[in-house]
Amino acid sequence: MTGNTDVVVIGGGYAGVMAANRLTQRDDVTVTLINPRPSFVERVRLHQLVGGSDDAVVDYRKILAEGVRLVVDTVTRIDAAERSVTLATGGTVGYDYLIYAVGSGGADPRVPGAAEFAYPIASLEEAQRLRSVVGDAPATASVTVVGAGPTGIETAAELAELGRTVTLVCGGVLGPYLHPRGRRSVAKGLSKLGVTVLDGPGATVTTVTRDAVQLIDGREVPSTVTIWTAGFGVPDLAGRSGLSTDALGRLLTDETLTSVDDARIVATGDAAAPSDLPLRMSCQAALPLGSHAADTVLNRIAGEQPADFSKGIAAMCVSLGRRVGVFQLAHRNDTAMRLHLSGRLGAKLKEAACKSSIKQLADEARKPGSHTWPVKDGKRQELLRAKRGEAPAPDACLNAFGN
Repeated sequence: MTGNTDVVVIGGGYAGVMAANRLTQRDDVTVTLINPRPSFVERVRLHQLVGGSDDAVVDYRKILAEGVRLVVDTVTRIDAAERSVTLATGGTVGYDYLIYAVGSGGADPRVPGAAEFAYPIASLEEAQRLRSVVGDAPATASVTVVGAGPTGIETAAELAELGRTVTLVCGGVLGPYLHPRGRRSVAKGLSKLGVTVLDGPGATVTTVTRDAVQLIDGREVPSTVTIWTAGFGVPDLAGRSGLSTDALGRLLTDETLTSVDDARIVATGDAAAPSDLPLRMSCQAALPLGSHAADTVLNRIAGEQPADFSKGIAAMCVSLGRRVGVFQLAHRNDTAMRLHLSGRLGAKLKEAACKSSIKQLADEARKPGSHTWPVKDGKRQELLRAKRGEAPAPDACLNAFGN
């Protein structure tokens, strides 16, 4: 391709910012980042915002390359035929290539009463609202957190450390991703903070009322403030724009992260479903996905064949308040291993991981093209072969666990 190339990135989260910064390697590429907020949201710190220990925002000037044009607006439609996007405030922005990085949020709760009486925490505005609600509630008010993934665990711990009376309703297993050893460490940490953990098949919420949570086994949990962290959803922009998505609305792509419908559209982050096998939601996935999406676009501009995505996730970090945490290590196929680090060391590693994500974005802004990700996914090719009905490769079992 000759002349200037316009690339639009929709979404200014971890993956979108990484992609936008990396695209500035070429002087003949104009990069426009469209995001609904003027500041970057550290989503991994939203539970801290609720607890009052962090505001969970970073000035884009600290992490966004100078050559990237930031447009504070919301995209309401993608017109792939015209290669343009429509903005909520009116007007359109044209593109030669589009990177779809709209991120994710909480799923619409299907439980009766949850939408009316429970408070979500997946976005900055939701966390800010919840901060006010918790602050206005009496010190003795009962708080119930629904959902036992990282967000639920961290929110419960953060509020319990402040002296709140907290119940964590798991709807199944506490920390489903964790190895049983790591799960026991998390349970122990929550217990020390005074969090009541309700897990097992009977701990599924059936109804939320103004002052209680009803469980499937008939128990009623008093709750002045109910916080909803269960479920996963993505914006429906791709589906509304006529692009192919998976069942949850993630944009379907091939292994280069290119849309199955249009070679000019590349997806990254939580809203991407490469080969209908999306990665686990995490900063660890978002950063390499973002850099790979940019590389795919740069390859196409240069007339080269983009590579398949091959990066993996190495761990999961869970904070239990400000002083304790659990750092769960993983095999190369993103399954938890026995080894985990807990206590103060776990908390320090979690904080280091949060800071590292911002530093990696800032480093890529300063020196585009410098980001590397050493962790390889040792299982993805086997999953792809299984999905396609192909025979496994030799030594597949060894490759799956990185041995």
